[in-house]
Amino acid sequence: MIDLKPIDIKGYTFLCVSVELPKTNLLVVTNDKGYIMCGALDVALLNEKLKDRKVIAGRAVGVKTIEQLLEAPLESVTYEAESLGIHRGMIGKEALLKMV
Repeated sequence: MIDLKPIDIKGYTFLCVSVELPKTNLLVVTNDKGYIMCGALDVALLNEKLKDRKVIAGRAVGVKTIEQLLEAPLESVTYEAESLGIHRGMIGKEALLKMV
């Protein structure tokens, strides 16, 4: 099952995407500039092989719900996210607010 729903964070709208897969969930919160995602995100791939795309993204591990993703510290972030002041350890929703 795929669930899409908007969420408001301090007056800014983001889209939450949750995909139920066998034995796991794929979780993403995004806007038109960037996103945070569950542990399925391959930050190294984005930073190395897809560096020219300049993807703004962060990864949180061990999360099972959108709510947990929003509250979790980011385990890794892309170089482009770092250029916006997003860093490892930053809470997911704080990182999203730097993407507006």
